[in-house]
Amino acid sequence: MARYIAAIDQGTTSTRCMIFNQAGEPVGAHQLEHEQIYPQPGWVEHDPLEIWQQTQAVIRGAMQKAGANAADIAAVGITNQRETTLVWNWKTGKPYYNAVVWQDTRTDRICADLAKAGGQDRFRPQVGLPLATYFSGPKIKWLLDNVAGLRQAAEAGEAIFGNIDSWLIWNLTGGTQGGVHVTDVTNASRTMLMNLDSLSWNHDIAAAMAIPAAMLPEIRPSSDPQIYGYTLEDGPFGGKIPVCGDLGDQQAATVGQACFSPGEAKNTYGTGCFMILNTGTEVVPSKSGLLTTVCYKFGQAPTIYALEGSIAITGALVQWLRDNLKLISSAPEVEELARTVEDNGGIYFVPAFSGLYAPYWRSDARGAILGMTRYVHRGHFARATLEATAYQTREVLDAMNNDSGVALTALKVDGGMVYNDLLMQFQADVLGVPVIRPKVAETTALGAAYAAGLATGFWQSTDEMRANWGIDKTWQPAADDTARTRLYSMWKKAVTKTFDWVE
Repeated sequence: MARYIAAIDQGTTSTRCMIFNQAGEPVGAHQLEHEQIYPQPGWVEHDPLEIWQQTQAVIRGAMQKAGANAADIAAVGITNQRETTLVWNWKTGKPYYNAVVWQDTRTDRICADLAKAGGQDRFRPQVGLPLATYFSGPKIKWLLDNVAGLRQAAEAGEAIFGNIDSWLIWNLTGGTQGGVHVTDVTNASRTMLMNLDSLSWNHDIAAAMAIPAAMLPEIRPSSDPQIYGYTLEDGPFGGKIPVCGDLGDQQAATVGQACFSPGEAKNTYGTGCFMILNTGTEVVPSKSGLLTTVCYKFGQAPTIYALEGSIAITGALVQWLRDNLKLISSAPEVEELARTVEDNGGIYFVPAFSGLYAPYWRSDARGAILGMTRYVHRGHFARATLEATAYQTREVLDAMNNDSGVALTALKVDGGMVYNDLLMQFQADVLGVPVIRPKVAETTALGAAYAAGLATGFWQSTDEMRANWGIDKTWQPAADDTARTRLYSMWKKAVTKTFDWVE
């Protein structure tokens, strides 16, 4: 009898496979980084073939570490960096161009042109999203307009689009030998091409972006008892296993955190930072710069929606200190360096490298360090880097409170940065509410596992998943309100100085 569920977590900087048991505990994992490609300022790309190679390697590594074979795996779930856009030839399996990453800003002119008729919120009533470089639709248009021969191939039915989830599922289920071309409702909701109410492609918006509808994958539930497809006998799993769970990474983390009730929220600290609030079966339009998105859809059950606040640069700022400035040699060193100072020395680091996302949506903004004096040294840089994550999260939480009318009493957190005690304590201080880390902090992979396991009966209900969730650590806010008043006020002032940089 199958003992485990496998989850593939394909993220912005790395790919990981994790094997989970019935209690939602990891029993084997393997992870590999992939190259970040920066052809021009503001451009970010990944090599899809490298990602597929790394995916196969981490599957084999995780299976080996778990001591598992294909017969032990009940199902496979996928979670992925959302909005990262890829077009490939379904006959040859070859991409026409590198994957254009969600952080990439090359579509700013396309978005501005589309906004001339109807403004930045031209499509928001249908899709819940503003016109922004973040989303997949404008990226598809850029590829069609700029890659030689691609539009002709798309119109001939040879070129197909997918976010990374579609690419992996297609390859896992056969590739050129009959791989299935699907996506789930959460990933589709990030393209700017899917109607939130009907969960179907909006052909008028696709036409406005000159995107042939035949390129688009079939939209399926996040957890699908009908099964998307099966892994190949000679594939990396070494056997025929149902692939039946698919969630964008932030929605997967929401499921992994067992946020199944309206009003429950989580924040994931990764390359960027993403807070999601479950709004139940109601589509809640945002008046405060948030995104209205699909949270998940399990089989034939009603669709669950969410409000989301997306922040482009958080963990990526620590990587920038490491790779570009060489202030640290590894990411965990940032906490040690930040602890060498009592405060930020008066500096504020606004990491608008890809413009500002929620709640501003300013593609004209660029990164800035404000308040520099000769007193400042590398310890203050490290401290300001961590504080930037906490301040940006506060901005999103304030917007969520405004939109939902519900004041959060605690924040569930996950992702790589939640092991940074200095950051988590400062986060609680800035928010004024407790910050809670679960026992299994890798909730993104766990959410994908839950989706696949629910589809196959490995887990019977969301109640069973909720029972697996447990608290590892809680950070209580300080009694002193300096962080959430004076320091936060200075941050808000600093943000305004980044506007209107790009003309």
